[in-house]
Amino acid sequence: MSAIRWRLTSAIATRRLLRPPAQPPPVSDLLCDLRQRFPCYSTESVIWVDVPQQRLWLIERGCATASWAISTAVAGLGGVSGSQQTPSGVHRVAQCVGEGAPLGTIFKARRNTGRIAEILTLPDARSQADNITSRILWLDGLEPGLNQGGEVDSFERYIYIHGTDEEGRLGTPASHGCIRMSNQGVMALYRRVSVDTLVKIVGVENE
Repeated sequence: MSAIRWRLTSAIATRRLLRPPAQPPPVSDLLCDLRQRFPCYSTESVIWVDVPQQRLWLIERGCATASWAISTAVAGLGGVSGSQQTPSGVHRVAQCVGEGAPLGTIFKARRNTGRIAEILTLPDARSQADNITSRILWLDGLEPGLNQGGEVDSFERYIYIHGTDEEGRLGTPASHGCIRMSNQGVMALYRRVSVDTLVKIVGVENE
């Protein structure tokens, strides 16, 4: 390994060590709220997206069982069409896309292109396109005026949880509104959730 590459790798490792440990979601309060407000949906599996921590948690049968580093929008939280922000509030998984596709498969308009992305793992590396890779969970907002209907409709904005070829940027805001995950991570999540799984996105809306 070259001296320059070693120093860069060492700096990345140091930064990750200094980052405070991720705090799991308040599971009991979350599930109680979802059951009261959305009684038609199961809470056996729930996805919690913590924007300040840049972390996604999977809650299964009342316990936080897995978590992954993510990237939400560079522009912060917000639901307005064209804002390139990540919407907050409760959503459901409306569609699951990518069954059987190899890791790193590039999707365009949710169609398998047959091409495999080069996965970039260094934090300063940028791909030539905002590639959507491996798996897609298309989100549908459930809160009118916040993420459903009019100019704030998450489904019409094509808000996804999806894989990215810019894995080195995970843990920091980097997207144009969607929730990015590692390719291994989104494939694991895809196997454990289904259509109508509830998704709660939390953070502070931009003023």
